[in-house]
Amino acid sequence: MLANMVDLIFGCWHRRYSFPITAKKGSSNHSPAASVTGTYVVCLDCGKEFPYDWERMKILSPDAEPTKPRVAAQPVRDLSKVA
Repeated sequence: MLANMVDLIFGCWHRRYSFPITAKKGSSNHSPAASVTGTYVVCLDCGKEFPYDWERMKILSPDAEPTKPRVAAQPVRDLSKVA
């Protein structure tokens, strides 16, 4: 109970996280953390879920805004037609 009170005031201070988990697209029963980027990690000590940015390989804050997928700036050229 005391740990829950400290977590409520200061947030999760643990450093052991699960491997990033990617939620299935179109699934309606995924966690709120997965709705931010589609990928999340779980604290192995307290069970709290955090959004994870796979491109930057970084854990985001729990109150991060949902992001749209990035699109390549230029299309990839077919190199087999060159030369």
